[in-house]
Amino acid sequence: MTKKEIVRTISEEIGLTQLKTKEIVQKTFDAIVRTLVEERRIELRNFGVFEVKRRAPRKARNPRTGDKVFVPEKFVVTFKPGKEMEKKVRELERQAALRARAATAGDASAASEPLGTAAGYRSNTGGP
Repeated sequence: MTKKEIVRTISEEIGLTQLKTKEIVQKTFDAIVRTLVEERRIELRNFGVFEVKRRAPRKARNPRTGDKVFVPEKFVVTFKPGKEMEKKVRELERQAALRARAATAGDASAASEPLGTAAGYRSNTGGP
């Protein structure tokens, strides 16, 4: 899903123009980035935690030449999903496993149901 699709979905749900919604979404992303740079951590309840971590310098090898190279320290952004997100992703895994078993058992009707519909999720196609 792209930012444009997120904007369109939110705009339709809350009744704002896409232009105003895009501004709000962008300001939200900007605030997240600014907080990460300034405080190195942002916790969004029921969503997850973004955190800036330092990656230590190390020695590595150039895969093309095999030469040893020094990789300096760098800062990376990590994300740890919240409990709600973890729960929903696990449900997708469970649904996929059920469909795989149904497909190998020859039950075409269960295997053809769109992923996630049983758990109340909507697909990217805009359908229910």
